[in-house]
Amino acid sequence: MNLAIVILNWNGKTWLEKFLPNVIENSGEAAIFIIDNASTDDSVSYLKDSFPSINIVLNQKNLGFAGGYNEGLKSINY
Repeated sequence: MNLAIVILNWNGKTWLEKFLPNVIENSGEAAIFIIDNASTDDSVSYLKDSFPSINIVLNQKNLGFAGGYNEGLKSINY
């Protein structure tokens, strides 16, 4: 069985720093995807530098909560 954890992010570097290490530690064999909703902070570069094994999906603009997830999920074939 394939399992994926998908997290929507928008300017959430502080939250990623605080919570993502625990998500990774407790995710077992699940793939982790971060959908970035066109962040203007440095959360994407932080993810690339600190967690190179994380899958990042980049939305071209902020589509809100449901729109961001729906658009990002289209790019995930897991």
